[in-house]
Amino acid sequence: MNFFEVRDISKNFGGLMAVNGVNFQVDRGEIFGLIGPNGSGKTTIFNLINNYFPLTSGDIFFKDKSIKGMKTYQICHLGIGRTFQVVKPLKRMRVLENIMASAFCRVNTLGEAQKMALEMLEFCNLQSEKDKSAASLTIAGRKRLEICRALTTKPELLLLDETAAGLNPAELDEAIELIRRIRDRGVTIIIVEHIMKVIMTISDRIHAINYGQTIAEGPPEEVANNKEVIKAYLGEAYA
Repeated sequence: MNFFEVRDISKNFGGLMAVNGVNFQVDRGEIFGLIGPNGSGKTTIFNLINNYFPLTSGDIFFKDKSIKGMKTYQICHLGIGRTFQVVKPLKRMRVLENIMASAFCRVNTLGEAQKMALEMLEFCNLQSEKDKSAASLTIAGRKRLEICRALTTKPELLLLDETAAGLNPAELDEAIELIRRIRDRGVTIIIVEHIMKVIMTISDRIHAINYGQTIAEGPPEEVANNKEVIKAYLGEAYA
């Protein structure tokens, strides 16, 4: 059984082909990196996976079942969670309440939601912030809250969209450690990230795209040395 697969997916916005015939498979328990220059289509692929945008063509399979056309909340209930590149917590609510809101994806009572939220706060090392307003968190805190909210939906597959952006070196190390602990809990991860220290350190395999098309896939070292990848990031002169 294939755990997760995108099969020949494309997305056309009017005359712009944002994603063009991309294929990849992700194995259970893997950390799968998705890289490419700004505007290459990475976040669009995430938006296609959870049907924030409908596919123009192609199909997406989770545990051998097509999820094409499903509602976003149905995809979440199946076990695919995600974070967002632009973090938008519920600012008027406390940190604990933000996470409890996500818990209602899986539970029905206030007590159950609070219990689940407190467990996730401890796992993500946010327990000391639980009574603070979400608006008062630092960038690192908001990023961690975003991950915590996504984990509270109990995903089997977690899509992480630039969770390390804006972090200082110490915070980057903490983010890497958290992502590894998430994988150790049995959660498969697809991660979009521009910071090469993160993506090259934690990924089992990397899929590189440019102008919406695949240019390379393989182990981190192999992809980092690929001429098309170097050209996409640094230009023709460096390839």
